[in-house]
Amino acid sequence: MKMAFYGSSLLSSYWNGAATYYRGLLKALAGRGYEITFYEPDVYDRQQNRDIDLPDWCQVVVYEATPMSLMEVTRRAAEADIVVKASGVGYEDEALLLEVLRNARPDALTIFWDVDAPATLSQLRAEPDHPLHRALRKLDMVLTYGGGDPVVYAYRAMGAKDCIPIYNALDPETHFPVEPNERFRADLGFLGNRLPDREARVEEFFLKAASLSPNQNFLFGGSGWGDKPMPPNVNWIGHVGTRDHNSFNCTPKAVLNISRESMASNGFSPATRVFEAAGAGACLITDEWIGIDLFLKPNEEVLVARDGKDVADILQTLTQERARAIGEAALRRVLAEHTYEQRAKLADEIFRSFNKRSVEAAE
Repeated sequence: MKMAFYGSSLLSSYWNGAATYYRGLLKALAGRGYEITFYEPDVYDRQQNRDIDLPDWCQVVVYEATPMSLMEVTRRAAEADIVVKASGVGYEDEALLLEVLRNARPDALTIFWDVDAPATLSQLRAEPDHPLHRALRKLDMVLTYGGGDPVVYAYRAMGAKDCIPIYNALDPETHFPVEPNERFRADLGFLGNRLPDREARVEEFFLKAASLSPNQNFLFGGSGWGDKPMPPNVNWIGHVGTRDHNSFNCTPKAVLNISRESMASNGFSPATRVFEAAGAGACLITDEWIGIDLFLKPNEEVLVARDGKDVADILQTLTQERARAIGEAALRRVLAEHTYEQRAKLADEIFRSFNKRSVEAAE
């Protein structure tokens, strides 16, 4: 089956947290025989900050951020059996959605793939006239990379025919244990861009923990934090490309996951970082959110903190031996249950089930 996927960027993770998700899932679907074309706009300097080469498992079309180019690429939706518009593309999202739906064939499966469901749902609640409200009744389904039952129920209540989570996962070919890199040596590492929905939680879980742990070294990666006041034991190193994520995860004694406020409040929303860290065999400390035990077992495969003091307390007693044991247990778990191959199998079953129902309905 041919798939046209309109998303933010496959080629660059620069200000684009969905890149790892897109890459892992679409590569696994391509391995199952899907012919995929990914359409991404040239915005936010992403093309100047590519961190993968053009893949051999997917065609990538980069288009200019102009109305004419948008019309050109959306016309190609007519060539696909499955047409996907992702959330947060970054250029004329509303027009892109409407044009993709207008150009998709009547027999094509049309999907809104939400990579930030809490933010999207919040916007829909605040904007009753948002075009996505009308589009939900035309789309065949909504897929999300997190959210669980709260997101499923919310989308169905807003008129979606169906909503199914396809969670983040691990691609063991890209995220795996490597030798430590002295550049990333620390007691605790955290990687995350500066976003309004995350900043207060970074202050609490990371910067406060650093203030409470003056004898520990903290490594801070991510864009946008240059003017942020930080304790002297925090080393901010700016953007860290995906090529360095394995080293970043493997070198510190532990790494920290901090969910955005909306993700934590909603629950059931593991970030890609959770699986990247576990895939590298890192000892992961995560902020507390409902549903973490569906993915990793607290105290055995992951350590859970309620606030910055908890993070500091964990670090105070965490030995290298225990950190190593937790990381090894997490790696075993994600390889067994949370790979993109397994997520792609679920997505494939969903697509084929829909096609079967469509054929039966036509007979």
